Amino acid sequence: MGCYYQSDTSVTPKKYGSQRDANEPDIVKALEAIGCSVVRLDTPTDLLCGYRKRCYLLEVKNPKQDKAHRKKTKAQDKFFAEWNGQVDIVETAEEAIRIVTGERNGRAI
Repeated sequence: MGCYYQSDTSVTPKKYGSQRDANEPDIVKALEAIGCSVVRLDTPTDLLCGYRKRCYLLEVKNPKQDKAHRKKTKAQDKFFAEWNGQVDIVETAEEAIRIVTGERNGRAI
């Protein structure tokens, strides 16, 4: 399933960014294993997840990369600052699962 954008002449499937974080497939697999719907995006974040009738925006960062490569882009900084909904950065499948299940720091929120 791709994201779509309107071009001058037609609606065209948008290709995923040329580089995805190496840990993203494991995070997607873990989320799908608990019943989460997952759509990979290019912008404003990497993943749109649906779990128990709620939506979650997740930006995946790879903890094995140096800090310079884990920084948000300027567009992401702007989005995070202006977005009035949920959005989180995750580095592991466990973090992503805690966010969508509502368990943070071992407690349900």
